[in-house]
Amino acid sequence: MKNILALFIITICLVSCGKDKFTTAPQIKFVSLLPNFAQSSITSLDPNAPKLTIEVTDAEGDLGGQDITDSSMIYLRNLKSNNIDSFRFPDLTRAQQNNFKAEVTISLFNALDCVTPGPPRPRTDTVFYEVYVRDAKKNKSNVITTVDALFYRCL
Repeated sequence: MKNILALFIITICLVSCGKDKFTTAPQIKFVSLLPNFAQSSITSLDPNAPKLTIEVTDAEGDLGGQDITDSSMIYLRNLKSNNIDSFRFPDLTRAQQNNFKAEVTISLFNALDCVTPGPPRPRTDTVFYEVYVRDAKKNKSNVITTVDALFYRCL
């Protein structure tokens, strides 16, 4: 009987210590940065503009809806220039649900710049980004750094 009680207590402890995948504050994970090369002559209509893909989880799913204000955003900080850009979530109204999980892809066209000091142009900068998101209740996610570098050719 003592063994069964001890086993029951150990099982309860192990189950309760497991990390919940869906939290009130959104959680993000780096998925990809493709393509990893661009140059300053790129246009907003170019289908080859670099795109960042992240996986987002959120317990309430209060990200990116038509009725959600600017508080639900994706934030990028260029670690080379220290510039911070923000992007609205795509319209996720149909996907909003509890225990929300999705991959979100954003074009980095507006986050590309050649303002950092360095050797004269043309030159290629190696750029990494810090990324985090906020949901509609202004809960801030974890902060991640892109694993892959973006090679940006400043002409």
